[in-house]
Amino acid sequence: MEDRLYPEEKEKRYPLLRAQLQSMSQGERPITVLSNAAALLYQGLPRINWAGFYLVMEDELILGPFQGKPACTRIGWGKGVCGTCWAQGKTQRVADVHAFPGHIACDSASRSELVVPIRAQGVVAGVLDIDSPEPGRFDEADQQGIEAFVQALEQCCDLTPLSH
Repeated sequence: MEDRLYPEEKEKRYPLLRAQLQSMSQGERPITVLSNAAALLYQGLPRINWAGFYLVMEDELILGPFQGKPACTRIGWGKGVCGTCWAQGKTQRVADVHAFPGHIACDSASRSELVVPIRAQGVVAGVLDIDSPEPGRFDEADQQGIEAFVQALEQCCDLTPLSH
């Protein structure tokens, strides 16, 4: 059963998630903000099976706070959907992960994916990764909503200390 705390309409759901993130983030450390952000998305978005963060540390993405099944712990530059997002510095919306060249299957149940870069001081410091067991789960409205969520996240906390 879907959580009724969140409206079904995406144009109402995403602003509510952003507002909750902002209210929970005041004065908190980045790791705490990321932990709550992953939980908000996991609880607030229907039909997903994973929501979390990978942070740039030296020359790879390292698993950060997340909700869902255990995940890949390290992802290289340009590898898979997350590594491609990091390398290109732009959102990756993938309707069928099995058709994505070099896809890294952490959970074989995942079928579609949305990955958004997170910037600190103008540089990609990490990515927000959301997976769904449903092919084509994410549309333009989801992408815009999650990109706005990430912008709010960037304003709430500086990820630079975590990405070094």
